[in-house]
Amino acid sequence: MSARANSSARGAARPATARPSVAPARTVEPLPLLHPAHLALLLVAAGCIGSIVSLRILDTDLWQHLAVGRAIWSTLHVPTTQVWSWPTYGAPDVNSSWGFEALLWPTWKWFGVLGLNAWRVKTALLTFGISWLVARRLGARGLSAVVVAVLGTLIVHRRTQLRPETWVGVLFALQVWVLETRRQGGRDLAWLLVPIAWAWANSHITYHLGFATIAVHLSDGWLAGPGRRDATRRLALVALAALAVSFVNPFGWRALAQPFEFLAGQRQSAIFANIGELQPIDWSRNLTTGLPLAMLGWPLLMMWRARQEGIDRVELAMCLLYSVLAISVQRFVAFYGFAMVPYLARDLDHFVRGFRWPRFTEPAWSRFALAATACGTCAAVVASDPNESVAFGLEPRLTPIAACDFMQAHDVRGHGFNHFFMGGYLLYRFWPEKDRLPFMDVHQSGGPAIQSQYMTALAGGAGWQALRDQHGIDWALLWRVQVPGDGSLDALDADTTFRLVFTDDVAALYVRRTGPLAGVADSFGYRTLVCGERSFAVLANGWRADSTLRRAAHAELARAAVASPWNEWATRWRDRSADATPRTAPFGR
Repeated sequence: MSARANSSARGAARPATARPSVAPARTVEPLPLLHPAHLALLLVAAGCIGSIVSLRILDTDLWQHLAVGRAIWSTLHVPTTQVWSWPTYGAPDVNSSWGFEALLWPTWKWFGVLGLNAWRVKTALLTFGISWLVARRLGARGLSAVVVAVLGTLIVHRRTQLRPETWVGVLFALQVWVLETRRQGGRDLAWLLVPIAWAWANSHITYHLGFATIAVHLSDGWLAGPGRRDATRRLALVALAALAVSFVNPFGWRALAQPFEFLAGQRQSAIFANIGELQPIDWSRNLTTGLPLAMLGWPLLMMWRARQEGIDRVELAMCLLYSVLAISVQRFVAFYGFAMVPYLARDLDHFVRGFRWPRFTEPAWSRFALAATACGTCAAVVASDPNESVAFGLEPRLTPIAACDFMQAHDVRGHGFNHFFMGGYLLYRFWPEKDRLPFMDVHQSGGPAIQSQYMTALAGGAGWQALRDQHGIDWALLWRVQVPGDGSLDALDADTTFRLVFTDDVAALYVRRTGPLAGVADSFGYRTLVCGERSFAVLANGWRADSTLRRAAHAELARAAVASPWNEWATRWRDRSADATPRTAPFGR
């Protein structure tokens, strides 16, 4: 062979050897499911999830859920008329949460507070455990999928009070598992969507979100081409059957119409405008829940994966649908968390596997340590938040326990008025006594006319007087924390036909000075003490120049301080009233 030929041969071979080779990325191979490090992380994650959802029980709706559940079990009947408030007693009523309430009552009856906390932990573990299984079905085999499940719990943890969403979260996860299993080529169990839809329609007003998720999969199947048309037609038939069975509820079509009636106009009414969970998302309350991180990270990771494997139409639709819902209405933040976990877990796992990691992360237990630290950080965020309270038990400072004790001890009855969120505990304590039913329950019962009168009365002045006279109010149970725009306490203080007979940090109870409660008003009524912010400021400034007024206020504050275990307000002002120094009245707990 000539020198030129040899030179050509060497030149031809040079590209394969002359350029320095690039070391391939050290990809992270997933651990087997039964590897000890993987199993240990699952235990850590379960503990973190249990810790995150074990906040002190604050939701006042709980008491109405328990009262309704007790009524269902005691009567073996689901009430379909209004028996929860007195102004519209006997009118048709719709309660989409009856199924959840029927499940919750035995838990409380048999196991008490421990049972309620176990309910939250159990439903959270089921919801995010099933979501983690869906993520594995989608291809997420790494430890990062477990971390995403814990992050999802952090995002939804404020909706894990004893609400229907705790049970509906399990149904949502089951539905996604059924749909994704069939889409990924597994066993087609679409018929399970029928009982899931029935259970959802009988447990919560958000049943329509289940059908929205089915519609996403139907659209994907139709766009996938002729090869999946038969399976898509079968899913459409199942969806029709699921819709039909949803009408099998104690309230019929009226239960299914509720979410659409709310969207059509009820959302704009004044009473709903004051309910925080029905307003657009409050980012200040979600900065530490992981929600901003998820809403930024999910789309980015989805696009990263789409560059290599193509866009997942179902994931894109789920991301858009539940992101818009969560941003528009705070109540739907929980459903964003439910929907996010399987897909974000799959995308994060894809990113982790393709990333070049330091060599020290290769051992299984090093990866366990990193993942366990991430899970623990999610739990620590909740535990370190001064506005949260990670503890088993009920928060008594939001429940008018002592006020209802007074009502029971002194036979306070008649037509009552109350802040609607106190209606649940009134029902829990006194239902089915008609003369102790609330004016309005936690579901803002009564219709537009009653709701309008309620809001006008809270403003005070002529609004309160008109409601008082029209409905013949005999007693009023009001929240002691006075929020902007609520002048009801000052209105009752100024009303000479009523008298304050009980007060603590939670509630103030006023009764009419004439009629059946005249004896209670005369025997237990406060002559000096008032509860409204403006009226108490006048009292606190007045006793500086009037020693007689100061002594009278001091005596009544001392009486109020011992009338309830939850009366720091009266105790603090009893001590301050010992001198003549005026101070600005602090309100709130």
